[in-house]
Amino acid sequence: MILLISGSLRQGSTNSALLRTLRQIAPGPITAVLYDGLGGLPHFDPDLDHDPLPPPVDQLRAAIRRADAILFCTPEYAGALPGSFKNLLDWTIGDEHPGSIYRKPVAWINVSASSTGAADAHESLGKVLGYAHADVIAGACMCIPVSRPAIDSDGLISDPAIRGDALNALNLLSTAAAQRDRGQQA
Repeated sequence: MILLISGSLRQGSTNSALLRTLRQIAPGPITAVLYDGLGGLPHFDPDLDHDPLPPPVDQLRAAIRRADAILFCTPEYAGALPGSFKNLLDWTIGDEHPGSIYRKPVAWINVSASSTGAADAHESLGKVLGYAHADVIAGACMCIPVSRPAIDSDGLISDPAIRGDALNALNLLSTAAAQRDRGQQA
């Protein structure tokens, strides 16, 4: 199972639209699950990072543990990661249970159509994932520009080129997760 996490709270987010589209078109052997609890997470507080966790944090960590890999898609705000998304990442760091983000295959899709390409946010995301000791699958990290007009009235993206590129990223991440699982079973 691939967990899809958007870094945006915006209803009309191009990041969320791409992930909703991937959830819908994921090929049969891949189950794609969209995490939707970003807005409900409490502010990160190290004093709360112990059992019992706040329920939204417990749900986030449980979703990550169930996942074979994670695909992120986040915008850039003011030259960095959105605060709510950075908060989510902060809550992933302290999880010491098996299946946490530690060594889990991860990738991201950058959908920015801006002239800066959200490069600062994705550089920061790479740095945070390094601190989390996640296994960044570089080949599955892609820039796939999505403009707002590419989002259909149903909130999905029908453009075949965008869908094809996004499926490519999902398949590469899924393959890396499967190879990791085979390696752990050997």
